[in-house]
Amino acid sequence: MAKQEQEIISVQGTVVNIIKCNKDDFISLTDMEGYRDNERSNITVQNWMRNYSTIEYLGLWEKFHNPDFNGIEFEAFKNNAGSNRFILTPKQWIEKTNAIGIISKPGRYGGGTFAHKYIAFEFATWLSAEIKFFLIHEFDRLKLEEQQRLSSEWNLQRTLAKINYRIHADAIKEQIIPPEITKAQAAIVYANEADMLNVALFGQTAVEWRAEHTEAAKAGLNIRDEATLEQLIVLSNMESVNAVLIRDGLAQGERLVRLNQIAITHLTSLLNNEHIQKLASGLSQ
Repeated sequence: MAKQEQEIISVQGTVVNIIKCNKDDFISLTDMEGYRDNERSNITVQNWMRNYSTIEYLGLWEKFHNPDFNGIEFEAFKNNAGSNRFILTPKQWIEKTNAIGIISKPGRYGGGTFAHKYIAFEFATWLSAEIKFFLIHEFDRLKLEEQQRLSSEWNLQRTLAKINYRIHADAIKEQIIPPEITKAQAAIVYANEADMLNVALFGQTAVEWRAEHTEAAKAGLNIRDEATLEQLIVLSNMESVNAVLIRDGLAQGERLVRLNQIAITHLTSLLNNEHIQKLASGLSQ
């Protein structure tokens, strides 16, 4: 299981934990169980999972999101759901059907049964209209705050990339472009150097990207507008490094090889960095 980050929200005085697993939010059903009856909270989820409509919804979610879902076991559960003798625990559901929409997290504090946000909202509907209303309200508030914070971080990286581009362009002007050439000729050299960075980082030129992303290109977007946060950070570093390599007199072919190695090394490091993962996952929502 992927490493999980944990957050909390307060739903009418009830603390509800949220974990992020594979970039998706999973909300604690265990915490929600105690909203009405703390003494019987340990069997509330099981009672919910006895219903035919619950099993049907869980199965639909899994079929849509989980290629390894065991449909045979699911049909057996669905056929028996709703009967007096039917009992189903989250653990049994997970083990028998290979379900991924519900997970069990060990631990006395912060552990329990968690479900994907859409499944958790369905559970909240079964509990009461009140808890569903306030749960969605608090969840949306949390996501809005995250997006506002992450947007500031992303804009900062865009600004840094623009600043480094100016440094990069100045190095090209000083070392590559002869003073006698025209502005049109200079633009060709600038574009050539920019595409070298594109190939080193994205594996393709701007023209190749536009050919593959015609709708985005029509909307006025370019290869760097669609870059991830990790790529923007690496691009900012690469422009600075390329400026140094240009001043050192390295040929473009040699610089391309070095910058590609830097891109691979830096991206590998950033993709394994939990702080960058948190920023990047927030931007993708």
